[in-house]
Amino acid sequence: MTFGRQVHSKGILGGSEEAGRHIGYLTKYLVKNIGEVVDQASDAQRAHAERLHAELRITPCSPRCAVWLLYGVQPQGANPRMIPGHCKGRAHRRSTLGRPGRRVLVSRKWSGKTLADHRADRKAFVAQALAAIGIEKPEPDPTRLVWRKIRPGDPRVPSRPELLMRAIAERVTWRAEYERAITAANGDPPGPETSATRPAA
Repeated sequence: MTFGRQVHSKGILGGSEEAGRHIGYLTKYLVKNIGEVVDQASDAQRAHAERLHAELRITPCSPRCAVWLLYGVQPQGANPRMIPGHCKGRAHRRSTLGRPGRRVLVSRKWSGKTLADHRADRKAFVAQALAAIGIEKPEPDPTRLVWRKIRPGDPRVPSRPELLMRAIAERVTWRAEYERAITAANGDPPGPETSATRPAA
């Protein structure tokens, strides 16, 4: 009678992605106390730890966390002994602030939405705010685009500084438009229109 392999040895190449993953996994369980990895030698570091601890005390850590009661949400297994905001979970303890790993539930666990859903919601909100002040953002048609790999030395490819400046100008324009929309939504008089691009001659 055999009970299968009892020892499973596996080699890991140094500097590989797999080695980094295993090192991170081991560190997650070997380092459990913030005092073991962070020496709070300055007032700024101590204030940062206090601020982080204060935030994690009011952040739910599981479906059964009593912190949910602070937000009017009934946790799983709720009982009369629960005190809103008081959870004994390790995620809320000061001694485990430096421990790697997930501190709270991912959004899809409590909202039912994925990251793509959240991105779509934000995009729809911004589009609605811009439409309220007369700025329409047409959806790009992906069928009009053809993607090709860039070959080294292609003279038609813009330089990297030019691409960066274009991206910055685009983001500045988007920010200015969004701020105008938010100002209009709050009922404040709109300020002077700003643009990161020069008007066409």
